[in-house]
Amino acid sequence: MQHRIPVESLGPQGETMAGAIAACVHCGFCLAACPTYKVLGEEMDSPRGRIFLMKEVLEDSLGQEEALPYIDRCLGCQACVPACPSGVAYGELLISFRAHTEEHRRRRPAETLARFLALKTLPFPRRVRLAASLGRLARPFRNLFPSQLRAMLELLPGRLPAQQSLPEIYPAKGPRRARVALLAGCVQQVLAPEIHQATLRVLAENGVETIIPRDQACCGALSMHTGAAEQARAFARRNLRAFAGVDAVLTNAAGCGSGMKEYALLFKGCPEAEAAEAFARRVQDVSVFLDELGLEAPPALPRPLKLAYHDACHLAHAQGVQASPRKLLRSIPNLTLVEIPEGDLCCGSAGTYNLDQPAIARELGQRKAQNIFATGADAVATGNIGCMTQIRAHLPKGVRVMHTMEVMEAAYRLRDPI
Repeated sequence: MQHRIPVESLGPQGETMAGAIAACVHCGFCLAACPTYKVLGEEMDSPRGRIFLMKEVLEDSLGQEEALPYIDRCLGCQACVPACPSGVAYGELLISFRAHTEEHRRRRPAETLARFLALKTLPFPRRVRLAASLGRLARPFRNLFPSQLRAMLELLPGRLPAQQSLPEIYPAKGPRRARVALLAGCVQQVLAPEIHQATLRVLAENGVETIIPRDQACCGALSMHTGAAEQARAFARRNLRAFAGVDAVLTNAAGCGSGMKEYALLFKGCPEAEAAEAFARRVQDVSVFLDELGLEAPPALPRPLKLAYHDACHLAHAQGVQASPRKLLRSIPNLTLVEIPEGDLCCGSAGTYNLDQPAIARELGQRKAQNIFATGADAVATGNIGCMTQIRAHLPKGVRVMHTMEVMEAAYRLRDPI
């Protein structure tokens, strides 16, 4: 695709955007992979269509307000990336474009409020707990709220788990084989603290000592993916300092891991660029780390379990991680792993997408739930808190939704996962 994009005037990410746009040859392979194209059937709601719109905006041939409704409907799931024969870096293009257009865009009051609440609440665990507690009180009156705020209330759990503090160091069990740091994250600490506890125990069973730095911050993924680049950089700077001196930084949330791997893009042209690149190379999903370390064989489950595995988009597509979690789960005796029809289709969570685009997210969530239910599985495992929340909201109550590490922990502790 030929372009006349004024790269020099677009800042450090200008070359990234221009390069991604130029790489697109309009072949259309991305259409079949795109969730919003499957749901809406509109060319401009496909990666190919959005690339064209972004090109027109950057060339000043189209007003950004005309293009942004279509760009906003993009999940950022990056399912188009592995489907693309030309290697278009669509994820980097989308993040950079959203940051570029944020300063001059206009939103409706309800959208502005929802964005403000998300950015000022979700990256901070204490604020998340307070907001969730207040939201549960407001939930009976949710029909009085605008659609985006109503979506926030509907996704809240029936009850909040008790607050659990994380230790600064969690020792290895037996001889130490490795020492790593763990990202604590934000929402997960409040809504599902048991995921961290399971992760720490599984790592310990495998001879891994884990440190949880006290001065770490939100990974910045939410901010990055909604165009709030300066907030993302502020969080990232704290993490560059907090995780200095460790060989590996582990995450158990796909969106967080993907976000931290994007620090190199975030700091392009900044003094921290070199440190950010080095940091991104040390970030690993916990399933990849354990697979490469060599898993201590878990014992058999007390009874047979038929388990479906859901590929979180920012693990499978953005990080290219599909084999490792499946390998870990298949190592558990008495567990049968089954694949989900349309397994590569996003569940509709995608960060704050189920808050920003609740109707499309709901349709994708229902479709994902139907496909999971069709497997006849007793439970479904995945590697991302957002996916877990979204799937749980749409699945029948009899099918348990778990994190991969929770299943692994149950095996090591000789417990029935469900």
